[in-house]
Amino acid sequence: MQVAKNTVVRFEYTLHETDGALLESTDGQAVAYLHGHKAMIPAIEEGLEGKQAGDEVKLSLAPEQAYGVRREEAQERISVKHLQGAKTWRPGMVALVQTEQGPRQVTILKMGKFMATVDTNHPYAGKHLDFDLKVVEVRAATEEEIAHGHAHGAGGHQH
Repeated sequence: MQVAKNTVVRFEYTLHETDGALLESTDGQAVAYLHGHKAMIPAIEEGLEGKQAGDEVKLSLAPEQAYGVRREEAQERISVKHLQGAKTWRPGMVALVQTEQGPRQVTILKMGKFMATVDTNHPYAGKHLDFDLKVVEVRAATEEEIAHGHAHGAGGHQH
């Protein structure tokens, strides 16, 4: 089966900055997404379109194709109680914050007792990224997955 709209794609990846620095790796643990439902970076979906299990893809993405260009003005002060992911916070740490658009990663810039100043840029914003992807499985999505807009099961959403 080939990657197309309404297929669930399981893939492994390694992510490097273009200078070679390793940023992330699935270390053999495949992640899953529902193709064609804006659940993945569009350039990755385009790169995987038409591929099948066993195919490997290398993508080199400019910031505009990945997590965007850094915006220096993208700072906000938020209540410390909204920071998720650790009990103690220090500048440079990445926290998760729930927003109206869903969960968002922010980087702590300055901590106070009750308020924190955070950078709302994605941690990889402004970076040129190289993805090495390996398609592990492609299958037809279930009606429930299509209705929910995301993949279920191993590597996907668990509920």
